[in-house]
Amino acid sequence: MTADAHIPWRRSLLVRLLLTSVAIAVLSVGATAWLAVQLTARAIQEERGQVLSDDSDILRRLSGYAATHADWDRVRSMVRTLARTMDRRIALTTTDGRVIADSAAAGTALPARASATVDPLRIDTYTEPGAQLSDIDPRAAGPYLLPADERAQVRKLATDRLVCMRRNGSDGSTRQIPSGRTVVTADDGEADVPLECADGRLSTPTPTESKALSNLTVLMSPCLDGQPPTAPSFGRLHLDLIPGAAPLARAADYSPRPADNEQNQTCIDNARRTQLDPYVAPRADLYLGSRGRRQAGFDLSSANKTKIIGVSGLVLAATVTLTAVVAVRLVRPLRALTAAARQPPERHARVAVTTKDETGFLAAAFNELTARREQLEAQRKAMVSDIAHELRTPLTNIRGWLEVTRDGLLDPDPDLFATLHDEALQLQHIIDDLQDLAAIDAGTLRLHSEPLRADELVAQAVSAHRSRAAAADVRLLTHTDTGLWIDADPVRMRQVLANLVSNALRHTPAHGTVTLTARHSGEFVVLAVEDTGDGIAPDDLPHVFERFWRAEKSRSRRTGGSGLGLSIVRQFVEAHGGTVMAHNAPGAGAVFTIRLPRGTEPDGPPR
Repeated sequence: MTADAHIPWRRSLLVRLLLTSVAIAVLSVGATAWLAVQLTARAIQEERGQVLSDDSDILRRLSGYAATHADWDRVRSMVRTLARTMDRRIALTTTDGRVIADSAAAGTALPARASATVDPLRIDTYTEPGAQLSDIDPRAAGPYLLPADERAQVRKLATDRLVCMRRNGSDGSTRQIPSGRTVVTADDGEADVPLECADGRLSTPTPTESKALSNLTVLMSPCLDGQPPTAPSFGRLHLDLIPGAAPLARAADYSPRPADNEQNQTCIDNARRTQLDPYVAPRADLYLGSRGRRQAGFDLSSANKTKIIGVSGLVLAATVTLTAVVAVRLVRPLRALTAAARQPPERHARVAVTTKDETGFLAAAFNELTARREQLEAQRKAMVSDIAHELRTPLTNIRGWLEVTRDGLLDPDPDLFATLHDEALQLQHIIDDLQDLAAIDAGTLRLHSEPLRADELVAQAVSAHRSRAAAADVRLLTHTDTGLWIDADPVRMRQVLANLVSNALRHTPAHGTVTLTARHSGEFVVLAVEDTGDGIAPDDLPHVFERFWRAEKSRSRRTGGSGLGLSIVRQFVEAHGGTVMAHNAPGAGAVFTIRLPRGTEPDGPPR
């Protein structure tokens, strides 16, 4: 039976992808057609509003040109650029009707009436953002335009004031007005400056500004109640008379300009217009119109309907075709994965990786999983065989001695009981090791850490194996640094050192030496067990911490050991956040090195 026989067609991935693509295509085509009609109709309604917005932008840009130029001599290129960008006809004429610039061909009649008047000294405050109450374009700097050296000087004063404000608990930012002066404004919208920062230097006019303000004073003096410029009613010169300067940051020594009444305000405004007049372009009339290429409306004629239907059908066909191709390429490796997964487990079936996309990565991951499963199965079989082998030997010995005693061939005596006791201890040792490994694998191992002195831990391990070492004619030596502490479970760490010392004693010949050391290395405590045996073959070093692995491939019990001790050592050390490694000593013998994080001495600072 094939894999497809269990999948109804309505649940097939291929069918679902095709149906999804068809639904998406139909919805997208229908939504696009509906939006086209709706948006086109809305565009017709909004076109007038857009035209008004474009016209306002044209007026703003031309007013900016007039504010920064004394004549209209070089405005033609700007008019042509704006006409192309806005798709509008733009024409400028003088107040007496002479054409200054026109984006239309020569001889084209002007619209019936002007759309607006371009006059930077009397602008519309509603269409010109930033215009002052006097209706003067803030970009008209005129005689207040600062040279480079004065700009740099004022910029430095503004920066110093801002630093002072921040140092005194205030904050703000700097900006440059059209004249080139840098001003400081507070973030909260207020213009107050702390008294510590109000040194008056930033609010003092530069030579250029002083000259322009003096000229302005002369222009204002005839209408300020007939008083001379130095009269008390006028006071000192003020920076907020500069176009675009208001509002400025106010210092304690700064007061508003003398607009005491409506008459004075009118006097000031007229004087400012008189002063700026030579620096701005003359008043001009602005004519705006269509370039003759705009087509409004949306024609849903029979031809257009046919086009929409044809394009929609083409989109639908292309969508279905592409989805079918992609779906087939996607489903093919998935079917291969399904077939491989249904193979008997013992076959460890794999699939071919034919692509480098997500399905290819899935196939590669499936093959890796199969390889790991095969490896784990082999390890499981080997582990079962090893456990049976390790348990069979002591059980066989115990059974043999008991049968001999039961048959009366041997009388029970202390030596027999001692032999049976040793075999039972060996059996219990193997079972305890297996129980520890099972707890580690299950994640149920619990450590009860406490501060331990490394030298005492080494001394306990030596004391526990001194009699066995003496029986094997092997010397036990220690070299430990004092004051080394680790945070560890004392029972588990003694078991770790016991396993390493036992392993070293088994592989050290008579008259040999087993050395235990404890030293510090940066933030770690290093424990090492070194013997003078034959060492470990280079090919065997990567396997010494594997379960049931022993260098003696015949698995003879001449040297003892179950092959679990070193595996338990690695698991316990890693559970304490440390590492263990094995290598051969430069002379002869093996060295097992443990690195553990340094601990804290009880009721004391880190040592």
